[in-house]
Amino acid sequence: MLMLSILLSWLPGFGTLIAGVIGGKVTSGVGAALLAALLPGLLVGVLLFFLATLLAGLPLIGIVAGMGALTLVVMQVGALLLGALIGGLLA
Repeated sequence: MLMLSILLSWLPGFGTLIAGVIGGKVTSGVGAALLAALLPGLLVGVLLFFLATLLAGLPLIGIVAGMGALTLVVMQVGALLLGALIGGLLA
């Protein structure tokens, strides 16, 4: 789902929804689809948070930038979860 979300990122809301539906159909169930949707979002959010705090000269500025990136990832995960739920129900 992560790679599909990245490839379909040029479609702002529908790209992640489509990636969630396809990923949900590939997995065999709603629980596995929701887990597969949450893990990439959590991984990318935490990775962006730590990289922003690592690369910023001032740790406080890095924390603020990292929280902004984490917020953007959380906004994308909502559509991915909805698509995973739909795809899991279709499987």
